[in-house]
Amino acid sequence: METEHFDLLVIGGGKAGKSLAMDLAAAGQRVAMVERGMIGGTCINVACIPTKTLVNSARLLAATRRAAEFGIDAGTPAVNLDLLRARKEDVVGTMVAGQRKSFLASGMDLVIGQARFTGPRTVEVVDDAGTPRSLSGTGVVVNTGMVPAVPDIPGLRAAQPLTSTSILTLAELPASIVILGGGYIGCEFASMLSIMGVAVTLVQRGASLLPREDTDVSAAVTSALESDSVSVRLGAAAESVVRTNGTVTVSLADGTTVEAAEVLVALGRKPVTAGLGLEAAGVDLAPGGLVAVDEFLRTTADGVWAAGDVAGTPQFTHASWNDYRILKANLAAVPGVALHSTRDRLIPYCVFTTPELGRVGLSEAQARAAGHDVRIAKMPVTAIPRARTVGQLEGMWKAVVERGTDRILGVSLLGHESSEVIAVVQMAMLGGLPYQQVRDAVIAHPTMAEGLQLLFSDAFLEA
Repeated sequence: METEHFDLLVIGGGKAGKSLAMDLAAAGQRVAMVERGMIGGTCINVACIPTKTLVNSARLLAATRRAAEFGIDAGTPAVNLDLLRARKEDVVGTMVAGQRKSFLASGMDLVIGQARFTGPRTVEVVDDAGTPRSLSGTGVVVNTGMVPAVPDIPGLRAAQPLTSTSILTLAELPASIVILGGGYIGCEFASMLSIMGVAVTLVQRGASLLPREDTDVSAAVTSALESDSVSVRLGAAAESVVRTNGTVTVSLADGTTVEAAEVLVALGRKPVTAGLGLEAAGVDLAPGGLVAVDEFLRTTADGVWAAGDVAGTPQFTHASWNDYRILKANLAAVPGVALHSTRDRLIPYCVFTTPELGRVGLSEAQARAAGHDVRIAKMPVTAIPRARTVGQLEGMWKAVVERGTDRILGVSLLGHESSEVIAVVQMAMLGGLPYQQVRDAVIAHPTMAEGLQLLFSDAFLEA
């Protein structure tokens, strides 16, 4: 079988890989991208886009239930699962179709199939027509992503648990569910499903939800979930799971049990590296099965790069998008020119619970651990006029400021539209602005972003 050679060979069509493939193909390079079949990657098909579409529906349901508070007679709202599914599939389907059209328009060779390295910068793949092909690249990018992990808890696999992927195809909502894991995915599904009428028990083995957050922020998230009728069990690791006659029983380390109609596993994700034959390409793996890369996204094999989740990049689409920019610059770099680095990136993230959490920079605990002398600003969302006009009063905002320099080191915003407001702080941090310039800026009233002026005022920022 003759090997076809390309300027760029991309394995996996995640955000970084597909963006790079389209760009370089449109610029006239010969590019092939091998994708197992999920056109557009995880985000569009089974993660960000479908889940946030469902979150929006849940929020609309919650708002409609409160319609009388806003002078509206809306009757008794309820979930119509067929319409809900159709809405989600329409959003996803439209975006997938757009991706396929963009791929083809770029001029890339889109190969549907499973790739396996057979040597340096060379893979064998059987395409969707059953035809084996051998492909090689002057440059190769591995961008295969991650999938939900199902840990070795006794009985868990036999109980056929739901994952963040499989739950999106349910024929009907269960009456009750146990969610194992209090990270981003577990909290988002707990919030959404509870609003939709599912009895939710959220089991977290650690002492707090969202363990990367400060304890006061985690406590506020817990309070918000509990106000939406989620039963939160902290410090309660699952020890075994049994499914019997339509009921799942989870035994916890504290000697208690939790029963529900279904169980959802949200205990992390694992990289898609098994079966790729990376050893034949000279590509080493890091602990946990990640592709080992340096700060420039180079693997241990000459001419082979990796990006996105599989390379240990924070598991957010926008972080993978930044990987694409770094890769594009580094692939075009000439000898003697410094490569672009992933070091010291300011990557924000959002947890789409209701209310949502927006976070950028250091938490208070992280700042103190790094040796910063800090001032803390904290205020309830009830202080923001916009929150009152829209009737969304739950949550709290917190900021960390470096004493002496007045630099904003980080913020954690739990409240209405925090995912939008967080970008305002990120821009200030990227510009190196002292907190006073945010406090004294002329920000439109009444908006949620205006709350930043209050947060950094003498009323809420400690001396």
